[in-house]
Amino acid sequence: MSKMTTEDKNKLAISFCGMHFDSPLVLLSGCVGFGEEYTRIAGFSNRDVGAICLKGTTEKPRLGNPPHRVYETPDGMLNAIGLQNPGVDKVVDEILPTLDFSETRFIANVSGSTIEEYFNVTKRFDDSPIDAIEINISCPNVKEGGVAFGNDPDMSARVVEACRKATKKPLITKLSPNQTNIAENARRCIEAGTDGFAVINTLMGMAVDVESRTTVIGNNQGGLSGPAIKPIALLKVHQVAQVCRAHDIPIIGQGGITTVNDALEFLIAGASAIGVGTALFYDPLVCQKLNAGIVAYLDRHKLSNVSQLTGTLQLHGQQSANVPSSACGT
Repeated sequence: MSKMTTEDKNKLAISFCGMHFDSPLVLLSGCVGFGEEYTRIAGFSNRDVGAICLKGTTEKPRLGNPPHRVYETPDGMLNAIGLQNPGVDKVVDEILPTLDFSETRFIANVSGSTIEEYFNVTKRFDDSPIDAIEINISCPNVKEGGVAFGNDPDMSARVVEACRKATKKPLITKLSPNQTNIAENARRCIEAGTDGFAVINTLMGMAVDVESRTTVIGNNQGGLSGPAIKPIALLKVHQVAQVCRAHDIPIIGQGGITTVNDALEFLIAGASAIGVGTALFYDPLVCQKLNAGIVAYLDRHKLSNVSQLTGTLQLHGQQSANVPSSACGT
């Protein structure tokens, strides 16, 4: 944003969970390592984004899943990294001190296999300079048959409640699309104490090698991201926004955002901030283009700040995007 005027920068600045973001753009967890990967790219600046979500962190170090971990699909990408990370102690003691907190906000991503692990990792980050904590509730619950915490409203609420007790820092819950009623899950998480949401996490998918008749991904299945999931993500943001509006809970809208129009759609549907992930792998400087495009749109529509776009979606007639799928299509 160095080429932008002060007026342009003011148009992009937002408040999210009480934090000042220079831009509504947020770099998503798992796409930028622990905040250092893109600093090596000529032309990239942390000042181009409002916040950076660090890689998923667990209590103990994890080696992650066997290869292959990543597979390109039409308009998307499957990944099954398996939360490879050095453990929360190393992240707090050795990695966080190397980050420049004057450039942007840094958000920790907490993952766990038990509620106790979520609590312990969150508590460790609470005693650190991290600006906020994102809870990845898509992890499997090893004590209850491996069902993902985020696919059950009761378990989701229990995780949020535990993390809320462990910190006074802003809590952002990353919601899974792999569930029956994401709006109900959001409502339960709000009651349990979340300050914001990231909507959505990846959808589960698979790829098959037809010659060997085996799964391509070493973990057999992985998370699908990229443009292929954008329409689903957009709907989920709209559904969650209906619950959040009454409680003034902000949303990071994410899922397949690669163009300025993508970003604008998510804002209009109800997001306050925009998550950028898979697009970074093939266009590391995409954030500069998104910032410039958002400013151009605001100027064209005579708006003074990007926050004026949030939740301005107008539905046709009385129809809501929450209608059952059976009422749509042929």
